[in-house]
Amino acid sequence: MVVEQQLKAVGIGYSKVQLGDVALESNPSPAEMSSLHERLSALGFELLNDRRSTLVEKIKNIIIRLIHHTDGEEVNTKLSVILAEELHMDYHYLSSQFSAAEGVTIEKYAIQQRIEKAKELLAYGQLSLSEIAYALGYSSVQHLSQQFKKVTGQTPSQYKTAPLTGRMPLDKV
Repeated sequence: MVVEQQLKAVGIGYSKVQLGDVALESNPSPAEMSSLHERLSALGFELLNDRRSTLVEKIKNIIIRLIHHTDGEEVNTKLSVILAEELHMDYHYLSSQFSAAEGVTIEKYAIQQRIEKAKELLAYGQLSLSEIAYALGYSSVQHLSQQFKKVTGQTPSQYKTAPLTGRMPLDKV
């Protein structure tokens, strides 16, 4: 809504606004783009004009949606397949662009997101560790525990008894 408000305020026509993506109806003038950039920056948003940055944001948004905003219906589908299908691009190209921009592989980024989701679920205390492992697509509790310790330095049990060690905002992972 905030992005839509700023587009309207600057007078830039658009046909679609969704997380990380705006479809403009025409090419705005440099002055309009500058004004939009200033307005969005003041609100904590970043305007991405180059193709790689836009692609990386799309990849991140898909991963976040899959891990944090679905009920695990796509857990058994490989991430590489989902990304290639949704973005209509070869996974190797996506992977190389992501790694070059972020300095981390798509797989490692997805693991970091899964661990953040595991932290959230552990903090709620409503699911067992085996239920959390299943919900996040891990083959076993042991696999989740190994990755959890590798990323956080703690086992899930240690984290659960001392959750104040902190969760990270999704955009900082």
